[in-house]
Amino acid sequence: MKHTFHIDGMTCNGCRNHVEQTLSKVEGVNNVSVDLEKAEATIEMESHIPIETFQKAMQKDGSSYSIHKLGEHHKAKETKEEKPKGKGTGTFYCPMHCEGDKTYDQPGDCPVCGMDLVEEQNLSATSSEQWTCPIHPEIVKDEAGACPICGMDLVPMQPDLSSEEKTYKKLLKKFWIAVAFTLPIFIIAMSEMIPNHPLYNIMEQKSWNWIQFGLSIPVVFYATWMFFERAYKSIKTWNLNMFTLIGIGAGVAWLFSVFGMLFPDFFPEQFKTDSGAVHVYFEAATVILTLVLMGQVLEARAHSKTNSAVKELLKLAPNKAVRVVDGNEEEVAIDQIQKGDILRVKPGEKIPVDGVITEGHTTVDESMISGEPIPVNKVENDKVSSGTINGNQSFLMKAEKVGSDTLLSQIIHMVNDASRSRAPIQKLADTVSGYFVPVVVIISLVTFAVWAIWGPEPAYVYALVNAIAVLIIACPCALGLATPMSVMVGVGKGAQNGVLIKNAEALEKMDKVDTLIVDKTGTITEGKPTVEKMGSFNDSFSESEITQFIASLNSSSEHPLAEATVKYGKEQKIEIRKVDGFSAVTGKGVEGKVDGKKLDLGNAKMMEYANATISSEMEAEAQSFQKQGKTVSYLAVDGHVSGYVVIGDKIKVTSAKAIAALQNKGISVIMLTGDNHDTAQAVANELNLANFKAGMLPENKLEEVKKLQDEGHVVAMAGDGINDAPALAKSDVGIAMGTGTDVAIESAMITLIKGDLHGIVKARNLSDKVMRNIKQNLFFALIYNTLGIPIAAGVLFPVFGILLSPMIAALAMSFSSVSVIVNALRLKTKSIN
Repeated sequence: MKHTFHIDGMTCNGCRNHVEQTLSKVEGVNNVSVDLEKAEATIEMESHIPIETFQKAMQKDGSSYSIHKLGEHHKAKETKEEKPKGKGTGTFYCPMHCEGDKTYDQPGDCPVCGMDLVEEQNLSATSSEQWTCPIHPEIVKDEAGACPICGMDLVPMQPDLSSEEKTYKKLLKKFWIAVAFTLPIFIIAMSEMIPNHPLYNIMEQKSWNWIQFGLSIPVVFYATWMFFERAYKSIKTWNLNMFTLIGIGAGVAWLFSVFGMLFPDFFPEQFKTDSGAVHVYFEAATVILTLVLMGQVLEARAHSKTNSAVKELLKLAPNKAVRVVDGNEEEVAIDQIQKGDILRVKPGEKIPVDGVITEGHTTVDESMISGEPIPVNKVENDKVSSGTINGNQSFLMKAEKVGSDTLLSQIIHMVNDASRSRAPIQKLADTVSGYFVPVVVIISLVTFAVWAIWGPEPAYVYALVNAIAVLIIACPCALGLATPMSVMVGVGKGAQNGVLIKNAEALEKMDKVDTLIVDKTGTITEGKPTVEKMGSFNDSFSESEITQFIASLNSSSEHPLAEATVKYGKEQKIEIRKVDGFSAVTGKGVEGKVDGKKLDLGNAKMMEYANATISSEMEAEAQSFQKQGKTVSYLAVDGHVSGYVVIGDKIKVTSAKAIAALQNKGISVIMLTGDNHDTAQAVANELNLANFKAGMLPENKLEEVKKLQDEGHVVAMAGDGINDAPALAKSDVGIAMGTGTDVAIESAMITLIKGDLHGIVKARNLSDKVMRNIKQNLFFALIYNTLGIPIAAGVLFPVFGILLSPMIAALAMSFSSVSVIVNALRLKTKSIN
């Protein structure tokens, strides 16, 4: 009997092997085959076994994987996503992303690599402030006031330390304890190098060995015991990692020493000193463990800097706001603000939520989310974003997006998700890591055998020391950290400069892009169209009637051009009439009925769609505007072309410079627009852009992307509208303007907050620097292990007489991971402008 189930949570071959082993242990199972790509397990069984039995086996094993019937895993996934992520200020994830973007509810160790889980930074900790009594800490209030017990003023509660800070302080405490006990062990052991052995005049060597043993117990069983726990867990689950090697190497040295003290007669003379005592390695074991612990302390401190960009973004979130109710102002916590509330923002304050100015005008510093240092002027009906800083004028605003819907919250969420994603280049590290630990253990055993057989006397001592050195110097975590650390810092760097990266794959692909497709409206141009003229083609309708028809019809549309016509109509004091049967025809225009008249508004293709004929005179008049770079839309009334509207949209001042910069990097830039050829030609001439295509419908843009990809090009697509979404999704790298629609942003891999083509230059520069940094890290990790392991094995001894002490190997291993992180942190100092 054979059944196939879906497995959730697998991300690597280690996961696959672990699931296979767990399911194979279930009684009645004959064979298990797990497909990582399909996330499926095919189980052969003697007779039917309920799925609950397999689920219990997975839970009993303590793994984070889950098994479901085929077709039911989607429902289980949705249920899981609805479940709260746990208490505290965030979720926890592995810095090496061993299980992809999987997160955990509690701090602890990664079940695959054993490293400390890192806390994800989010807004929950800053959303509100609580107050407590300095004498009665059990009193906690959401606002300032007096203690109900003693009457004293309540004081703000100090925020709890982050998980990172707690981990760092815990490790630091254990490190100093380890140093306190390791140092005397080291001094006792090194005293053998002092002439006449002064310590042995106080006590014989056997007694000093027992003292070393006593001093080593707090180091092994308290300060560094977690390393052995992780090593045991890694062997039990067969997720072999750095701690497997540390546990075996240091454990062998310590157990050998204890066994040598208790049973000295078991060992041959070459293991004994002149006094007859077995030579112990307590100093090697404790120094190795202490140095590894030091490396963990340095890593914990360095990790806190890799996501500093998110922490800086979190600082932007205010926790209080002033709400205006019936003319009265009240201070409220940020999480009490509802959509539609009217808020007052005073000079110098942070804007609390996303919204629109209803009264007043000001300048707003948006540099913290757009990367642009120049303050932006804001007037009534302009949008403002949470976390940006108000200038020197007070204003009223209406809350439109609150909580997790604000731009700041979405940025933080996107940065966190991107930081946990895996770049394709990481597959190299995953492949090497899958074989790394078993190969190192084999090399260590071979080293022992070679030295024991052919090494100089005492051969077995050399064999043991060098075998331990091989285990200790190997560092798979440096290889595992090479990509994630660079991605995390790079994604944060991008966010600080207004470039939001959805995942690490986008960073890697952006480095390879050779063709960029750009939309015109809202991408090259400002996307703030204004009506320059409305006119009639005949005497059937006056200009005011044409204006009323166009403004009324467009009142049901959300297109930027439509908004411009409605605004124009209101400025002309035109009455907006009711629209019946409104419909948008993608890439062409809109249609509907106003006052019983059938209206069609749009480009020439819309007129064809409406069976309305454009005369040569009408076309000539329209072309006179189009050749100036203006957009002309025709209006048909009851099937007859009767009027037109001329709309202008300024080219962004940075567009020409950005396009030139991209072309200098060898990127071919192509403009695709739904506008007519004359308008497109005028814009292309101003930008010195040779490649463009006009009259492009959404399906045409999609086909163009496919065509270029079929020709072998790596294509990036930049756009801001719903009609750009298919092409954005199909392109190798979709780039959305942050000023555009949510659909476009959702379809894209990179979002430019400011909606400026210069952001693409930033994205390309960022990609170049991150990929170079990743390759540096991978090279360092690979070359370190390639050279370090043979040296530790003793290949230099026959020629140069050089051997590597296990303690020096431990020091080198500890600093290898730290070096990778430090190199990744260099990205913070790089400019991407």
